[in-house]
Amino acid sequence: MQDSCCAYISMGSNMGDRAANLRRAADMLDQSGPVLFKDRSGFYMTEPVDYTDQEWFVNGVLKVETALDPFELLDLLKKIENAMGQFQKKIRFGPRIIDLDILYYSDRVIKNDILEIPHPRMHKRYFVLRPLYDIDRDVLHPVLKKTPGELLDNIKGKDRENQKIIPLREE
Repeated sequence: MQDSCCAYISMGSNMGDRAANLRRAADMLDQSGPVLFKDRSGFYMTEPVDYTDQEWFVNGVLKVETALDPFELLDLLKKIENAMGQFQKKIRFGPRIIDLDILYYSDRVIKNDILEIPHPRMHKRYFVLRPLYDIDRDVLHPVLKKTPGELLDNIKGKDRENQKIIPLREE
């Protein structure tokens, strides 16, 4: 274990009660012990990207503090996914009960066969950047040195039009 640091985690679900899946994953993470919940974005209904023959997703972002190293945090996220019934994904970018990804881990940059931080496609994903922007407008992408707002501004034209998102009202 190391000193505590801040991490941002994206959440997505397009099977079953999608918003409830995100709330359950956030609760499981918060109750895990080594992760302290700091903030959560609102949820967004989002059109699928890449593999489009599936239900729309509900997406959100969590801000947490943890003393787990990035690999231990990834392991915890995979355990939560498995506990919720999300085992091996049959189709890349396909349907899932829950998908948890580390977007940022402090200002660390990691790229190997197991883990890539910052998340390699996040700067192209409106459905990731918008909820990230909701909870921390000032966090800098450790490679691109841009805020979520600046990254959102870079998604233009057809790329932005093809990523429809709708704020989801929560009860």
